[in-house]
Amino acid sequence: MTGRPPAPGQERADRLDGSGLPLRHDLRGATAYGAPQLDVPVRLNTNESSHPVPPAVVEALVAAVAAAAPGLNRYPDRELTALREDLAAYLVRTAGVDLVADQLWAGNGSNEVLQHLLQAFGGPGRVALGFTPAYSMHPIISQGTGTNWVDGHRPGSPEDPFDLTAETAAAQAADVDPDVVFLCSPNNPTGTALGLDVVEAVHDAAPAALVVVDEAYAEFARPGTASALTLLPGRPRLVVTRTMSKAFAFAGARVGYLAADPAVTAALRLVRLPYHLSSLTQAAARAALAHTDDLLATVADTKAQRDRIVEGVRELGLAPVPSDANFVLVGGFGDEKAAWRGLLAAGVLVRDVGLPGHLRLTAGTEAETSALLAALRELPATAPGT
Repeated sequence: MTGRPPAPGQERADRLDGSGLPLRHDLRGATAYGAPQLDVPVRLNTNESSHPVPPAVVEALVAAVAAAAPGLNRYPDRELTALREDLAAYLVRTAGVDLVADQLWAGNGSNEVLQHLLQAFGGPGRVALGFTPAYSMHPIISQGTGTNWVDGHRPGSPEDPFDLTAETAAAQAADVDPDVVFLCSPNNPTGTALGLDVVEAVHDAAPAALVVVDEAYAEFARPGTASALTLLPGRPRLVVTRTMSKAFAFAGARVGYLAADPAVTAALRLVRLPYHLSSLTQAAARAALAHTDDLLATVADTKAQRDRIVEGVRELGLAPVPSDANFVLVGGFGDEKAAWRGLLAAGVLVRDVGLPGHLRLTAGTEAETSALLAALRELPATAPGT
């Protein structure tokens, strides 16, 4: 049995140059996700919680994992039954919505949940639409599943240079006619939450699309910010994704989840790997959810530090974007790459998100915020236009 010969005068297009690996043609030249993981005193670049897991929760986690350990000779609960029940109860209590376990799904971080959605509803010959700048993994996961990615745009406003209105979003959705639409609220890296009118307008303008609202930072939103969870009834094409990585200070555990119509979660069973969420992960997540109040106790402090960053950078003549997240996107840097290097030299790691003149600053502890603002004050590149 012989393989297909290359076209005359051409090498195999599906082979990676110089390696001989049969890499997919659409992945050639692509760049993998990456955020620097550097050992510096102040790490404010990946929007993790700077607060360690409280001792009482650590004790509960250890006990839960110890209880699950003798049964590791058996596969975990494939249906995540108890975890989905706990997640539903959490959303009912905190978001004031009516949900049942059949509407919940979980995975190893919200990225795996997003991948499940694209495996089921995207793929070759299908189109995903997002409004950039937004979460960089949306196009990466789309590409990884063979889904064609379309960059929408954010026209902005004087108050928010990255604002997205219902009219603009709906017009783009109607023009593209996508199979999947991503809306990020609060948006990463800009921080601002979307009005529910944007979600409704996109949902109505793209009648064939699964509309995914990524609410990874919802717990940090300012008062009065509504969740797209309230729009789920009567909208089987609407999905809301969440994570335990941020507000729950649980980034190392890798637990993300979504809420949607039961038909969506049924579809995801077609593409998930068998027993995809380990017994230890399920046990740890349930123990964390049982201590929700302890883990979310730091959210108010994080929001206070976020607001402190906003005021502090304004005093330096910089331009913070309004934020409903645990970070602030700051514009006005004359040379953001030089500013990033200068902050790193001072022991403060922040995120260059690829937007000219902007850096993204995670809200850490009070001491970390003080160190960040002090480093910015000493930075020549901070001055606007320099």
